[in-house]
Amino acid sequence: MSRLPGKTAVITGGTGGMGRVISARFAAEGARVIACDIVEPKTALPVGVQFQHLDVTSSTSVQTAMAKAEEAFGKLDILINAAGIEIEKTVEETSEEEWDRCININLKGIFLMTKYALPLIRKAGGGSIVNFGSYDGFAADPRLAAYCASKGGVHALTKAVAVDHSKEGIRCNAVCPGYIDTPMLAQFFGDAGDVKSLKAKLDALHPVGRIGQPEDVSNMVLWLASDEAAFASGQLFVIDGGLTAQAPQMCP
Repeated sequence: MSRLPGKTAVITGGTGGMGRVISARFAAEGARVIACDIVEPKTALPVGVQFQHLDVTSSTSVQTAMAKAEEAFGKLDILINAAGIEIEKTVEETSEEEWDRCININLKGIFLMTKYALPLIRKAGGGSIVNFGSYDGFAADPRLAAYCASKGGVHALTKAVAVDHSKEGIRCNAVCPGYIDTPMLAQFFGDAGDVKSLKAKLDALHPVGRIGQPEDVSNMVLWLASDEAAFASGQLFVIDGGLTAQAPQMCP
C-alpha cells in the first residue's frame, strides 16, 4: 500500500541530489509533488512530479511557488526543505557575501518557505514540515564555519515551528544527515584527491561500515511526512551511520 495517497508535497532542491530522490519516492508512494529548484531539471522528472522554478531566498519567488501549489492542488500537506549549499572555508576565509549566501539559502530559505506554506498546510487540516539540518549542526567538521552555523539555526528553527504550530496539527522535524553519497559530497572529495580511496577511509570511520545513500535519508523523510509519524514533532533525527555516537578511536 502507498503511504502518501492523496497527499500534496512541495520539495525544495527537488531536481538534484537528495531532493530528486525524495521527489521520486514521494510520487511512487502516491503523492502529487512539486519539485522546486533554482536549477532546471537536466532530465525528465518522474511521473507525478512537476517542476517549479524557485529561489528560496526571495520572498516573491516563494510566494509565487506557493500560489501555484494552491492553484494546482488547493492545499498543501507536506513541505520538504532540502535546498542547501556548502562553503568550505574557516570564518577568517569566508567573505561577508559568502556568509550571507550560505545563511540565506540554508536558513532564511527555510524561514520563507515555512512562513508562506503554513496557511496552505493549515487549510489542509494539518500536515508535516521536514527540514534538512545536518550532523554538522551538532559537531563541526573543519572549514565549514558558515555551513555549521546555518544548520545549527535550522535545528533551532525546527523546534520553534513545532512548538508554535503542532497544536494545529502541523508537525515540524529535521533530518540531520552525516556523510551521504550525493553530488555535494562528490564535490568535496573532488577537491581533496582520489575519490575512491577517500571514500574507503570514510566508510571505515562509520560503525555501520559505510557512508550513507540518499535512500537512507529518503526513508526517514518519508516516515516523517507520513501519518505514521503523527506523534513526532520538534525532533532532530540524526542519520549518520553511528558516526557521532562514538568517541575517537585509538585502536583499529
